[in-house]
Amino acid sequence: MATATEGRKIAPGTVDAQSVERALRRIRDYLAHNTDTTADITILGEVGSEDPLVLPRPTVEMFAAMLAAIANGQGVQVIPVNAIVSTQVAAEMLNVSRPYLIGLLERGEIPFERVGRHRRIKFNDVMDYKRRDDRERKDTADSLTALDEELGLL
Repeated sequence: MATATEGRKIAPGTVDAQSVERALRRIRDYLAHNTDTTADITILGEVGSEDPLVLPRPTVEMFAAMLAAIANGQGVQVIPVNAIVSTQVAAEMLNVSRPYLIGLLERGEIPFERVGRHRRIKFNDVMDYKRRDDRERKDTADSLTALDEELGLL
């Protein structure tokens, strides 16, 4: 199994913003004009590389999403989907405290395994919980908005 330490991080401000924005524009233009989602994409080096780099389109789309985040001043981290994370990393991913996360684990809201004394959580399970929690929050907000409209408060 992969661990979260195998993920690669790009901290905000470590990459030249102008270079990122230029690359992002070029990739977005290319993707907009070449809509065949099954075709690989050939990348030629700007400095005269001998062999072109050939990438699957989904990889280029993921790369564009990472560039967009970097251009917005956000850090980026790539973690394999089969990664196993610690409680501290999972808590940071969910933007909650570690004790709160442990409560979620102990209540069975997120599956985990014990490795010795330590709890380990699959990255996919953390993301599944995050999606469920986000959906519940959105549904609750929508219900409150509907109630406000019904009561004439909006």
